[in-house]
Amino acid sequence: MGKIAFIFPGQGAQYVGMGKEIADEYKSADDIFNEATAALGFDIKEMIFSSDDETLKITENTQPTILTTSIACMQPLLEKGIKPDYVAGLSLGEYAAHVAAGTISFSDAVKVVRKRGKYMQEAVPVGVGAMSVIMGLDNDIVIECCKEASQLGVVEATNYNCPGQIAIAGEKAAVEKASELCKEKGAKRTVLLPVSAPFHCSLLKPAGEKLAAELENITLNDIQIPVLTNVTAECITDKSVVKDLLVNQVSKSVLWENCIRTMIDKGVDTFIEIGPGKVLSGFVKKINKDVIALNVEDLESLNKTLEALA
Repeated sequence: MGKIAFIFPGQGAQYVGMGKEIADEYKSADDIFNEATAALGFDIKEMIFSSDDETLKITENTQPTILTTSIACMQPLLEKGIKPDYVAGLSLGEYAAHVAAGTISFSDAVKVVRKRGKYMQEAVPVGVGAMSVIMGLDNDIVIECCKEASQLGVVEATNYNCPGQIAIAGEKAAVEKASELCKEKGAKRTVLLPVSAPFHCSLLKPAGEKLAAELENITLNDIQIPVLTNVTAECITDKSVVKDLLVNQVSKSVLWENCIRTMIDKGVDTFIEIGPGKVLSGFVKKINKDVIALNVEDLESLNKTLEALA
């Protein structure tokens, strides 16, 4: 077997009850939910297991709940001695990657991402921004369409997910216009995303500035496992660059496809998506159908993954 990467999902993967089966079965996972509750000062376990979709959809709730679930779902793998050679996460998931790599303590990370969610939400009033996914069109054409639509406002290519799938974000009218232009140019589909802010575009720079002040308050540890960063798609092992990258990440494009390709180039042939959903596993298979993509979000997927790795 080649090398293993742990990959962690971003916003949008959340659902009520995520991680509960694993927490019920593994004390180490349950301890993570309890640690998050202690760090945040409210019962996040109750929120994740028993609230509703609307509550989880609020960005300042989404971010800590997904992070907590991801780190909890990782615990059984660590207990069984399964360690990654590389870690990466999509957007918010990069914080889980840094927790896995030892760079940031879990309790610091969960507090920071709650604030991150709040700042990202506040940067653009609800209804002003939008995001859309463009499917089946070359990146260059999508970028051209964004340029053309930008006379109506800010619109930028923001998430390079996998071949033939790219997200755009910005001001609503400009995003809608760019989506229309992409359709005219032959996009198979364009889907307006049900998100509360236009993530990873320049409109979120004010959120990055506030986040920088929060990150100043936390101490980083040496990176134990190389982390792929969204901003450059490169491997980092030096903690001194982490804070700047996390600040820039808020308003810069997510180079997810390139992150996966970098890891494959470094010998990774098994990707384990840890946390809610299987979106990243789908992206991985579209990027390279020959690698193994597994996931861990409940007991069934955990057991399948353990069998595959045995």
